[in-house]
Amino acid sequence: MSSAGQAVTEEQVYSALKKCMDPEIPVNVVDLGLIYGVKVDQGKDVDIRMTMTTRGCPLHDTLVSDVKRYVGKIPGIGNIGVEIVWEPAWTLEKMDPSVREKLGFGKPKLRFQIDYEKSKPLKSGHSTKQEDGSLILVNEKEQGFMVNEAIIEFWNTCDGSKTMNQLTDQFSAKLGMPRQQVEQEVVQLVQQLLEAELLKA
Repeated sequence: MSSAGQAVTEEQVYSALKKCMDPEIPVNVVDLGLIYGVKVDQGKDVDIRMTMTTRGCPLHDTLVSDVKRYVGKIPGIGNIGVEIVWEPAWTLEKMDPSVREKLGFGKPKLRFQIDYEKSKPLKSGHSTKQEDGSLILVNEKEQGFMVNEAIIEFWNTCDGSKTMNQLTDQFSAKLGMPRQQVEQEVVQLVQQLLEAELLKA
């Protein structure tokens, strides 16, 4: 039993949560903006509403058990309920700005310097279908690269009229996925296509 005056406070819960790191990003769940709410009931039972950075995050269970473990160390704690919510969806904007800067999360990093606002990637080379149905993109040096339908479709949208930002918007609308989830993929894809000389930045 916790004695009177030993009631658990939200502050205690938040400071415990600050010890809990997201396994994918070395930042605690509070600064990441993953905690949507903390409720303390009868001075001991705690309900935590939180989200994850990505819906398919395989580390859900680890993160939830970490949260329970750290919060469970608070003296006088009762039951700990963790509810995972997907609305509103997490975005980089929810992250503590100073942490975001420190991690360099302004934009995903490109090995090639591309200006997201101005650069308009232009496809180079041509696509062809093999007899077995596999798709190949061939650059101007006649080097072939195995690709799939989605990559060809993306490559085709790189017609020199769209910026990286517009390509990302288009891609996220097409996939019906939040922009921050596809941004990284678009960046990686553009990177690979540039390296394969199938795009000109």
